[in-house]
Amino acid sequence: MLRYTIHFTIQLLCPGGFLLSDFSKYDRPAIIHLALIALDKFRAEVGRFPGAGSEEDAQKLISIATSINEAALDDTKVDKIEPKLFRQFASGSGAILNPMAAMFGGIVGQEAVKACSGKFHPLFQFFYFDSLESLPVYPLDPADLKPRNSRYDAQISVFGDKLQQKLQEAKVFMVGSGALGCEFLKNFALMGVSCNNKGKLTVTDDDVIEKSNLSRQFLFRDWNIGQPKSTVAASAAKRINPGLHVEALQNLACPETENVFNDSFWENLDVVVNALDNVNARMYMDMRCLYFQKPLLESGTLGAKCNTQMVIPHLTENYGASRDPPEKQAPMCTVHSFPHNIDHCLTWARSEFEGLLEKTPNEVNSFLLKPSEYAAAMRKAGDAQARDLLEHVADCLDKELCVEFQDCVAWARLKFEDYFANRVKQLTFTFPEDSSTSTGAPFWSAPKRFPRPLQFSACDPSHLNFIMAASILRAETFGIPIPDWAKNTMTLANAVNSVIVPNFEPKKGVKIVTDEKSTNATNTSIDDAAMINDLLSKLEECAKKLPSGFQMKAIQFEKDDDTNYHMDMIAGLANMRARNYSIPEVDKLKAKFIAGRIIPAIATSTAMATGLVCLELYKVLGGNHKIEDYRNTFANLALPLFSMAEPVPPKMMKHQSMSWTVWDRWSITGNLTITELLDWLKEKGLNAYSISCGTSLLYNSMFPRHKERLNKKVVDVAKEVAKVEVPAYRRHVDVVVACEDDEGNDIDIPLVSIYFR
Repeated sequence: MLRYTIHFTIQLLCPGGFLLSDFSKYDRPAIIHLALIALDKFRAEVGRFPGAGSEEDAQKLISIATSINEAALDDTKVDKIEPKLFRQFASGSGAILNPMAAMFGGIVGQEAVKACSGKFHPLFQFFYFDSLESLPVYPLDPADLKPRNSRYDAQISVFGDKLQQKLQEAKVFMVGSGALGCEFLKNFALMGVSCNNKGKLTVTDDDVIEKSNLSRQFLFRDWNIGQPKSTVAASAAKRINPGLHVEALQNLACPETENVFNDSFWENLDVVVNALDNVNARMYMDMRCLYFQKPLLESGTLGAKCNTQMVIPHLTENYGASRDPPEKQAPMCTVHSFPHNIDHCLTWARSEFEGLLEKTPNEVNSFLLKPSEYAAAMRKAGDAQARDLLEHVADCLDKELCVEFQDCVAWARLKFEDYFANRVKQLTFTFPEDSSTSTGAPFWSAPKRFPRPLQFSACDPSHLNFIMAASILRAETFGIPIPDWAKNTMTLANAVNSVIVPNFEPKKGVKIVTDEKSTNATNTSIDDAAMINDLLSKLEECAKKLPSGFQMKAIQFEKDDDTNYHMDMIAGLANMRARNYSIPEVDKLKAKFIAGRIIPAIATSTAMATGLVCLELYKVLGGNHKIEDYRNTFANLALPLFSMAEPVPPKMMKHQSMSWTVWDRWSITGNLTITELLDWLKEKGLNAYSISCGTSLLYNSMFPRHKERLNKKVVDVAKEVAKVEVPAYRRHVDVVVACEDDEGNDIDIPLVSIYFR
């Protein structure tokens, strides 16, 4: 055992600075530093950790800490030793808690990576973190902290058996089972969340496991590729804790699945945990949690960065109350005609891949399956977008129709010429190298790069690799067998050289978009409706020449299969375009990262984020915590930076003696008419002038015809006008009412639920 001398203790109390995580606890790190030194001395003297709930051990620790503090130098002394904090510290000092282990494991893991790689700044200060707010707000009885001879004894020694029972009986809905989801499931299994018959963890994810997931979604293995994420993750979590009561679903959480995740499902939940990777899904879950008044524990990661947000009914603002600014995207004119970095080239390549091999075949199939309905839809659209789409479909079934593999080779060779020679020739013809803008400035000035057309050569491996990938994928869309010689470079080169490539002459008067805000690129002289009719007639003629039952195979981009030629074609498209514009080319791995739109995720920040969220879960299930007990977090393990703050309370709205927030919903019992609803609001000093349900307007005082609806039941008008179908299990209908006060000021009132059954 280590035994500290007074001199050594004084040195330890001069650590040279603390890395703060929570500025509301500015003086806390020095106190914890002292407590840990006192704990080591306690263990050296007694030979064990202080007992959970033992007042005698806590007093001994306080006594040791006091003596150490008194012997310290003046500038390193702690101003005040808080007995309550030291009692809490002593009581839980011997416990290993999963959320704390996950959080610190993420930090330590990242520090190990830094040491091995030399990448990012190491954590050089002392870093102490506490979450005393996670402890129950009610007094803990020492008897409640005694071990139960279970796997949860460490957790019971800190939080008590009452909270442990709440954890085990919790009904949790987790959306997503990817990187965050795997970590959450592991944490829940170790914490005992939903681990008895009264509790239930429902996890849903419509995605399947891909090879790239294996680097950060640790519950998956090679043999799980192609299997549903939720099912595999749930099975792995049950192996960690066989008591876990989990149901795995493969449903998207969206409006279309509200028959699965219905009112009774939501009303039965205790908490919702998001493990999502996109904002739209987060917004939907936020809306549902608002409606059903359920706590939402939100988190996200991006590389070494992570954030957590607690959404607690009536205490905090909801997730959708604040939005990050949208990510900047390159203008389409830059991507299509003026790329100046490899990201632009890869964005264009991915778009072309999907257009040629997925969207166009799907459109062909739509036309061939129901020609009359397809034609009617195109005529109804009647715009330039419909015309362009039909042109692609017509070309695919006419001049670009492939019957044998040599046709696919010819198609690929002509695409090369079109993309990397003809289009560039047309662009430089329209805008020569010495062109000027309307202000007299050089047109081809930075960031624009003047392009050069490529001359195809079968001796250039990159040219030939593009032809190979493109022709094989084209053959796949037409169901054409791929001959052995397709992958033999010499034979393929001979096949390519036999393709007749027409000479290209640039055209005058071609409009090329140079500015997203420009409107002069639209050719208003084209009669779109007439061209659509001509193209539909052409398609009908083409369809007569096709074999009976002909269908194309649409290819959906899959980045993780190295044998499917998808990334070969995209990398080839991007690198040839980069060569046009003298942009440095990239290898296939880098191309996969950018074109595959892989969101950087690493296990360290994921572990930290989920650990922090699970510390908040103690508070949610413990109940009666105040808003100042909760914490939102932003952390960047690369810097390193840790920033924790109290959540923002919801915006309060007031009218006369009433007040409400976004969490409130007004309920009225009775099968009310519209007039009765207006009168009910009038009694509250609110003049309602508009009532809507979903996207439909049920009543507006400005429309004379709507007066006929005043004596009709609200639910009947909703069924008639909004086509609302009220399931048998639902007793109410929701309406949004626009109101104003007597002075004509608009008042935003809560959603109104009319319980008509």
